[in-house]
Amino acid sequence: MYDNDNVFAKILRGQIPCKEVYSDDTVLAFYDVAPRAKVHVLVIPRGEYTDIFDFTQNAPADFQIAFWKGVRKTVETLGVRDNFRTVANTGRGSGQSVMHFHVHIMSDDRFREEF
Repeated sequence: MYDNDNVFAKILRGQIPCKEVYSDDTVLAFYDVAPRAKVHVLVIPRGEYTDIFDFTQNAPADFQIAFWKGVRKTVETLGVRDNFRTVANTGRGSGQSVMHFHVHIMSDDRFREEF
């Protein structure tokens, strides 16, 4: 069940500020407050989805397409097209600390060495 008092819901409502990277009618992308890479941005849908399963099962198809386009536009805005990874943790056991579906975009020079 979705919690309307989670931190991302509050960010979407403007109750908590964020350092915005990209925004449109479908997504809001902003810098993570506890970055784990040189560039660490979160992309969240403007909707009440707890995780990737909830999102893919319940969001309309056109909304899902628009979300992934927003992820791409965020990557382009950041200028990391050839050097980034995306992560979508699902469930508390995976490290998902906010139960609002979100994608991490991370980029760091060290990623080139790992692949």
